[in-house]
Amino acid sequence: MTEACIFDLDGVIVDTAKYHFKAWQRLADLLEIPFTEEDNEKMKGISRVASLDRLIALGEKTYSNKDKEKFCLTKNVWYLEYVSDINQSEVLPGIIDFIAQLKKKSIKIALGSASKNARKILSLVELTEAFDIIVDGNDVINSKPDPEVFLKGAEALSSSPSRTIVFEDSAKGIDAAKAGGFRTVGIGQDIHLGHADIVVEDLRQMTIEDLDKQLYI
Repeated sequence: MTEACIFDLDGVIVDTAKYHFKAWQRLADLLEIPFTEEDNEKMKGISRVASLDRLIALGEKTYSNKDKEKFCLTKNVWYLEYVSDINQSEVLPGIIDFIAQLKKKSIKIALGSASKNARKILSLVELTEAFDIIVDGNDVINSKPDPEVFLKGAEALSSSPSRTIVFEDSAKGIDAAKAGGFRTVGIGQDIHLGHADIVVEDLRQMTIEDLDKQLYI
């Protein structure tokens, strides 16, 4: 019943959240703004610019657009330093086998990520060729919870949102997928993702047949 699957990158394909946290925390320290892992959790699924605005709001400070551009660039340079040595060993459990299942059944696969570094990360973990389509932060105007990134992915795959599953680890990402009319699988915990159609810890032992039975009742 499923025509296509669209995967978020961070926290679904590979856990880069810890590297984002290190980079944002380093910037927060530079700007003398208190920043916690809980604050970082709230940045999941949204763009770099939106994340910076949230960080600045924590410090109740004001900066010019020029300064903000500099901060975004600096944070990204640090982030890329941190991820430069990642490899396929950091791909999250069950992902490679699940993608292999989809390919065997000729189900189309896309990446739908807010990250402007998505292609670089996929290359580092040797998964670029796994995706028929990649839509990332370079291809969209609106960040999640706007559904643009997923709608563009579905359009490129010629799939109907109602027959396409979105895999997300963030509340904003689930919101975006639901706004676009997609079926949703949350990767993580109910406390953050309880509004997804299904929530699982990871995709180990998961089959597309299992998802079809649960999502198309």
